[in-house]
Amino acid sequence: MAYQLYRNTTLGNSLQESLDELIQTQQITPQLALQVLLQFDKAINTALANRVRNRVNFKGSLNTYRFCDNVWTFVLNDVEFREVTDLVKVDKVKIVACDGKNTGNAAE
Repeated sequence: MAYQLYRNTTLGNSLQESLDELIQTQQITPQLALQVLLQFDKAINTALANRVRNRVNFKGSLNTYRFCDNVWTFVLNDVEFREVTDLVKVDKVKIVACDGKNTGNAAE
């Protein structure tokens, strides 16, 4: 099973809403909707691992951190994100990081 982090993105939420609507109108079964979500999980994890090459540097003050079940969670305050010529400042950001080396086992 691939990481399901990206289901809470705009794309993932839109997919889930569309699948829910199709289930309610009995155009697909809940089992088929689950299969679609599992395929989405695999596809988004693979695409992000293999296609994204942009780098962003960030700096901020660490508020809290946690490591549980091979997942790091960081909450940072007063964060600056820098990409070549762009600078974005935010008050607070939460970063969830999973071990990408273990996704091969998780994607099955």
